[in-house]
Amino acid sequence: MTPEADLLVLAELNPDVLVSTGDVDVRFGQVEQLVDRATITLGSSGAITACAAAAQGLRVAVCAVVGDDPIGEWTTEQLRGHGVNVGGVIRRPGRSTGMSVVLTRPDGDRAILTYSGTMPELTAADIDGDRLRTARHVHASSFFLQRGLQGALPGLFAAAREAGATTSLDTGWAPDGDWASAGPALPDLHYLLPNAAECAHLAAALLETAQEGPADQASADHAATVRAAQALRRLGPDVIVKLGADGALAVTADGAVLVKGRAVAPVDTTGAGDCFNAGFIAGLLDRATTADALGRAVASGSLAVTGWGGTGRLATRAEALAGSSYPAEQLPTG
Repeated sequence: MTPEADLLVLAELNPDVLVSTGDVDVRFGQVEQLVDRATITLGSSGAITACAAAAQGLRVAVCAVVGDDPIGEWTTEQLRGHGVNVGGVIRRPGRSTGMSVVLTRPDGDRAILTYSGTMPELTAADIDGDRLRTARHVHASSFFLQRGLQGALPGLFAAAREAGATTSLDTGWAPDGDWASAGPALPDLHYLLPNAAECAHLAAALLETAQEGPADQASADHAATVRAAQALRRLGPDVIVKLGADGALAVTADGAVLVKGRAVAPVDTTGAGDCFNAGFIAGLLDRATTADALGRAVASGSLAVTGWGGTGRLATRAEALAGSSYPAEQLPTG
């Protein structure tokens, strides 16, 4: 395959051990407890975004590092099976691939336990410059887990932008609380894709914005989320914020717009935000307006929660477009 792609994902890769705990209150003390369901699925924000974008018809390539263990081989084959170009995935001798254990509850909440493995090992030296320069869009995932890539991201985004590509970043959660370290990556970035709590934490760390209530309650307060997103936008990128069941909002030079969530019966919320990313990027590459791309993203995320695991229910292009017709609502700014 040629290095040309619609989407190049700079990714961390790992499988998820997905466990549905039901009503079990997980306890230690060598107590054996039975759960509703468990399986191994393709995990990681970057991998799920890549697969979801491929499902919508994009030519997708991934740059990442895995170990030379069976887990790395399985993860790479899962990506290939979804139609993703894995020519940029490096198997590093003597290293172990990362893994996440995801405990899910019936209310949709999750606890995620992650072993990093090779996730922090991707560096700029591992990324083929031709892949970067020929992609139409470059997306980086899980900023805080990809420590080897952090310092190089500003230059990579600038190079992609100079070559004519658009760029996006989903920082994910900061396990060590080092939210401010994402700041240098923002000036040459087109789109920042946090959820509401991440948006609030990033704004507080980078701009010392005042918060109204705890950051993890920001998704229930659109006004506070808009203010945080506006503050972040002053650093460079348009800010696209995932609001879970409430939908999503975008803050751009034209103001703030909200697309409300869909009424669905969730099975598992794992990977919904990553499928959202793919829908938004696919909309951008189809030259949709920001509002229409936001609608496509919400439709993609809404379908994702009706399947088990991050790639259990990936929207096709037709499904994402069909679900993207919900009207957008302008939100007050100030």
